[in-house]
Amino acid sequence: MTDTYKTIAAPTPEALYKEKGSKFFSYAFPVTSPDEVKQHLEELRKLRPGAVHYCYAYQIGAPEAQYRYSDDGEPANTAGAPIYGQIQSHELTNVLIVVVRFFGGIKLGVGGLISAYRTSAQMALAEARIEERTIEVFYVLRFGYKNLNKVMRLLRERQLRLVSQKMELDCELIIGVRLRDEAAAVEAFGNFYELSVEKWLSEN
Repeated sequence: MTDTYKTIAAPTPEALYKEKGSKFFSYAFPVTSPDEVKQHLEELRKLRPGAVHYCYAYQIGAPEAQYRYSDDGEPANTAGAPIYGQIQSHELTNVLIVVVRFFGGIKLGVGGLISAYRTSAQMALAEARIEERTIEVFYVLRFGYKNLNKVMRLLRERQLRLVSQKMELDCELIIGVRLRDEAAAVEAFGNFYELSVEKWLSEN
């Protein structure tokens, strides 16, 4: 089972591509939600006011991903699609690429636009540090305090990640389980006396 994905470790430095007087500033960001995409776009509109186009593409999620791209007023499929093509060719997810264009007075034509936006996206990713990460699923464990040592020992033995903990008479742990180990981990906890295990939908 494939339970890893590739993404960028951090936002990239601004890259600049010039073509026939037009300037294309490109940026890449790690993102995990459409709200983060919206925030980055708003910040770039403040950083680069007066641009004529803020074109972008993003892909979020693993193993199932959602994506979107925008030409932001450029002719259809001349900006967003070639930007998204670079995300696909690098096999990335949880990433946003934005290309901000200042018009230089000379039209580039369909082919010229596609080339300019593709090159700009390439330049942004050329500055990125690409990482391979593990896909995790999350579970809530609930049990009495008297069983804490046994539960913690099981976490260590199976190398499961402890996300958060609430230690009282009734304890509650949230753990991260590597996707490929999910079935075995659930079975182990399911066989544990006086412990309940429930899938958690979000780490947040």
